[in-house]
Amino acid sequence: MKISCIHTSTLKAPLKTPFITSLRRVDALEDLVVIIECDNGLVGYGEGAPTPVITGETMGSMVAAIEYIKPHIIGKEIEDFESILNLIHRLIVKNTTAKSALEIALYDLKAKAAEQPLYQMLGGTQTHFRTDITISMGTIDKMIADSLDAVSLGYETLKIKIGDDPKKDIERVKAIHNALDKNIKLRLDANQGWTAKESVALLHTLEKQDIIAEFIEQPVKADDIEGLKYIKERVKTPLLADESIFSVKDARRLLEFEAIDYVNIKLAKTAGITQALKLADLSAEFGAKCMIGCMLEGPISVAAGVHVASAKADTITMLDLDSVALLSEHPVKTDILFNESEIVLSDTIGIGVSL
Repeated sequence: MKISCIHTSTLKAPLKTPFITSLRRVDALEDLVVIIECDNGLVGYGEGAPTPVITGETMGSMVAAIEYIKPHIIGKEIEDFESILNLIHRLIVKNTTAKSALEIALYDLKAKAAEQPLYQMLGGTQTHFRTDITISMGTIDKMIADSLDAVSLGYETLKIKIGDDPKKDIERVKAIHNALDKNIKLRLDANQGWTAKESVALLHTLEKQDIIAEFIEQPVKADDIEGLKYIKERVKTPLLADESIFSVKDARRLLEFEAIDYVNIKLAKTAGITQALKLADLSAEFGAKCMIGCMLEGPISVAAGVHVASAKADTITMLDLDSVALLSEHPVKTDILFNESEIVLSDTIGIGVSL
C-alpha cells in the first residue's frame, strides 16, 4: 500500500459570528486540506488552520511546506508508518500545522487500512463527548447575550475570551457570571493579554466575589514561564497553559517548574497526533489533566482531536473543540455527530470525514 499522490485544497466556510480574541479577529474559516492517495484506492484527509499569530504559519507557508515534504514520502509504504512520520519531522523544523495536516491524513489512511475507526486503533473506547463553546470578546451586553444563547443551545461550559483590558475583563466576567445559572461553568482565556501582576490582581478580585473559573488560560506571554509560576503560587483559580506548550519538552519544563495546573493540547501546535498522544502521557505522569483544543478548524481536524481525546480519555478530561459549531455551514461530509455541545464518534473506519 504505497503513497501515490499528495495534493492540497482549501476549505472555506463562513462563521455564524466573528471570532474575536485579544490576538485576532476572524470572519470566515479558510483552512488547508491535505489529501493523500494510495495505490490501492484508499484516501486520507488532513486539515490545518493558518494561525500566524500563534504558530507563525500562513496558507502560503503551509502549502510550501507540504510541497517541500511530499516528494520525499510519495512512493513510501504506509506499513512504514513510523519512518514516514520521522521523515516528515526531520525534513523541516517548526511548520507544526502543516505537519499536523499531513499526520492526520496519514493516521486516517492507517486506520482505514486496519479497517478500524481511528479512536479504536489508538486504543480508545469513549465515543460521547461534550465541548465548551467560545464567547468572543466584545461589549458586555453582547457577551451576555451570546452566553445566554449558548446556554439555551445546551452548553454547560463557556470559554470567555478576555485579555484586552484588565478592568473591562473584570466587569465582563462578573456580568456574565451574574447573568447565568450557577451550574454553568466558566473558563477564562486571556490569550497572553495580561502581565503576571495584572493576572493575580484580576483573579483575586474575582475570587473575593466567589467567582472561581474552571481555569484561567494563558494569561501571560508564551515565554513568560516565571510569570506563570508567579500566578499559580498566588491564586486559587487553576492555570492552564496553551501558547506556552508546543512540544513535550515545553510541557515537561513547565510541569517540573510547577508553573501550571493543566495542559492544553492542540494538534496544530504538537505537529500532529503522535506528539499529542505523548503530551497526554507526560501530563499523566505529573498528574496534570489536559484539555484538547483547536484553532479555528473544520470537521477534519476537529474530528482528529476527538479521536485523540478518546484514546487518552483518562487524562484529556476537558474539550474545547467548538469550531465546527461556530460554522454557519458544514463544508465536508462527516459520519461524526456534531450537535452543538455534543460530539459523538461513529464506527466508520478512519477519521470519519471526507470531502
